[in-house]
Amino acid sequence: MDFARQQRDPARHLVGITVVIVLHALVIYAMITGLGRKAIEVIQKPITVAIIEEIKPPPPPPPPPPKPIVPPKAPPPIQQPYVPPPDIPQPPPPIETPTITAVPTPPPPEPYVIAPPAPPTVIVAPPAPPAPPAPPPPPPKPAVRRGVTPIEVIKPEYPRAAIRAGIERGQVVAQLQIDEKGNVIDVKIQSADPPRHFDRAVIETLMTWKFPPDGTRYTGIVEVNFSLKD
Repeated sequence: MDFARQQRDPARHLVGITVVIVLHALVIYAMITGLGRKAIEVIQKPITVAIIEEIKPPPPPPPPPPKPIVPPKAPPPIQQPYVPPPDIPQPPPPIETPTITAVPTPPPPEPYVIAPPAPPTVIVAPPAPPAPPAPPPPPPKPAVRRGVTPIEVIKPEYPRAAIRAGIERGQVVAQLQIDEKGNVIDVKIQSADPPRHFDRAVIETLMTWKFPPDGTRYTGIVEVNFSLKD
């Protein structure tokens, strides 16, 4: 079939034009008669919207309480059947045989002789040796000791005041109180030549001296000499 020829057929165009004219006529009629206005009023009416809530399912039931744990029962002890011991026949009692025992004849007793008593023995102990003589007691230590020798000595410094005074020599005799451990606990000046120039230096120095520990307290006499040339 020739398609171009079919498109140029005037009958087909006439049918389409007729349909369009009929549709326009219907629209114009509806507008004239008020059908279109009724349609617009229907469209303009308020639309009611209903909100439908979602139906929630009921909450699930609570879980059942846990079943108590029952410890397994211990199996009953297995009872062993009683087995009676076997009957063991007892051996017959031994037959007693008569024994013949010979009774020895005791010898005749010897005659009893009384011996004379022996003389007593006297043991003489040797004489004890004489006891050694006791050692003589140590002589008592003097309460005041002269010429005690210290084990730690610090020489006193020459006083500057004596140097400024032009004193070239000095001599001090001091009395020391010495305890059980050999420490000097007190110093007293007995004599000084010249007086009061060397007392302080002697006291400060003798307090640092150390003497052999004697276990007792005693008094010692010490002589300290000063010389500017030394």
